[in-house]
Amino acid sequence: MTTPTIDLLKQHRSIRKFTQQTLSPDWINAIIEAGQAAATSSFIQACTVIQITDKHKREQLAEYAGNQAYVATAPVFLVFCADMQRHKLVCDMHQAEMLSGFTEQFITATVDCGLFAQNCAIAAESLGLGVVYIGGIRNQIARVSELLALPELVYPVFGMCIGHPDQDPEIKPRLPLSVVLKQDSYDDSNDADSIREYDLAVRDYYRSRTGGTKEMSWSEQISGMLVKEARPHMLDFLHSKGFLKR
Repeated sequence: MTTPTIDLLKQHRSIRKFTQQTLSPDWINAIIEAGQAAATSSFIQACTVIQITDKHKREQLAEYAGNQAYVATAPVFLVFCADMQRHKLVCDMHQAEMLSGFTEQFITATVDCGLFAQNCAIAAESLGLGVVYIGGIRNQIARVSELLALPELVYPVFGMCIGHPDQDPEIKPRLPLSVVLKQDSYDDSNDADSIREYDLAVRDYYRSRTGGTKEMSWSEQISGMLVKEARPHMLDFLHSKGFLKR
């Protein structure tokens, strides 16, 4: 079973090399409007997008993101921010005292950003463009926040590079459907065997993509990642921004 939309979704690749062809404001506006059409929890609309055109800021963001050069050179770079500041504004407009710092608000605002951004990615790909998400801006999230003058109740979730692709990478294989789709209850009794088989496909993918310089399975990659702390500074930052209570 397939449709043109399903085919488009299944063709997704992360693009990290772009031509220098620019995108018109009309294209960018259309992509952002597609993002706005995404589902939003309780109509909260808690995502704000900042387009970065300033050369110095681009270079700083590329450095903060772990020296990812394409952040500085991609035709378009967007930062998606979870934003509860406008909600404080509307509470003030109605003389209502906003209660903030609740985990539910943090989750709904962050999920809103994810849904918004994925719509933008699909819209861009439907126009023949390529995209790559940049989670690395959370590596030095306080510096990113200061650089973009983000107020309290706003934090940067990730960035996104967009442009005309100048590469044609293979599609990265995903987990078997049986591992991610369960029926009626959670049953992972056969998942280890399925993952071992999947590991072979991922190892082949990396071998092909790197010309044999990298051979790593998915389970090796993930287990190696999860034995280390993941951005422990985030908790203090989110407290400072008023997203979570201590």
